[in-house]
Amino acid sequence: MNLALAGDILAAGQDARCQLLRFQVHQQKSNKAEKSGSKEQGPRQRKGAAPAEKKSGAAVHPEGVELRVKNLEAVQTDFSTEPLQKVVCFNPDNTLLATGGADGHVRVWKVPSLEKVLDFKAHEGEIGDLALGPDGKLVTVGWDLKASVWQKAQLVAQLQWQDNGPTSSNTPYRYQACRFGKVPDQPGGLRLFTVQIPHKRLRQPPPCYLTTWDSSTFLPIRTRPCGHEVISCLSVSESGTFLGLGTVTGSVAIYIAFSLQRLYYVKEAHGIVVTDVTFLPEKGCGPELLGPHETALFSVAVDSRCQLHLLPSRRSAPVWLLLLICVGLIIVTILLLQSAFPGFL
Repeated sequence: MNLALAGDILAAGQDARCQLLRFQVHQQKSNKAEKSGSKEQGPRQRKGAAPAEKKSGAAVHPEGVELRVKNLEAVQTDFSTEPLQKVVCFNPDNTLLATGGADGHVRVWKVPSLEKVLDFKAHEGEIGDLALGPDGKLVTVGWDLKASVWQKAQLVAQLQWQDNGPTSSNTPYRYQACRFGKVPDQPGGLRLFTVQIPHKRLRQPPPCYLTTWDSSTFLPIRTRPCGHEVISCLSVSESGTFLGLGTVTGSVAIYIAFSLQRLYYVKEAHGIVVTDVTFLPEKGCGPELLGPHETALFSVAVDSRCQLHLLPSRRSAPVWLLLLICVGLIIVTILLLQSAFPGFL
């Protein structure tokens, strides 16, 4: 139902337990099969084989990738009446793992031993989402309409969006998701992003909201409506430039993190609840896979499909060209004024 990835380690929620797995990718080399005289050896020759292959009577195994998965550890992470792990995430250096579930407890575990190092009650009712910051701070959101900031088990602050937000007091909102993200133009800078959705379904649903928070004071910096479809999941790109959203009606959107402006939207891309979205890595082989596109977002939904959403590069003129155009416009304006009003200069 939920998972988090840290290098070659995968943490997956399976009902009330968290399963830790390590995977390795092995490249399979192509090798020639035995002569086709023996029907029991080698694969059946493909129809489109090259003339040289047909002549020699040999078939070739195609190159491929083999994924080997090894179970590391498993531990129960929720102890409610109907136990269910709701969310799991790693800290920035992948040494710790935090889980939250239906019993409202946050539990932090060492990786990969899954030795418990912290356990405290964070919310009344189930935990909706949580995020681990680089300085050890932990942000949790729950169905009790609260979003809390913790330093270990000590409450540091509570986010006060409803008091500062654009909604009326008779429309209760709850926090649906929270994620930390980098500030692209500030090395070491960090922002917190949250999604607020109406707590109750109404015949004329009010809009959902995206909010950016200062990661040191935890005061809201900017909030913007993000449509009337109920948001189900949130993701931040590796550089902190883009936000990805999925909705309960299957729509997918990409926003720019700085201004919270929508850049990309596909209505009902899945037609059913989007359970998670994640951006293509911006390092390693990521740029090669992106090609001419600015970013790529994967979405998965209850329809058991995974879709790739590509954001075309936004064309921007270089600064020198803009300056040259401005200078040219000024010169043309002066010449026109001189011809219309002799002696202007």
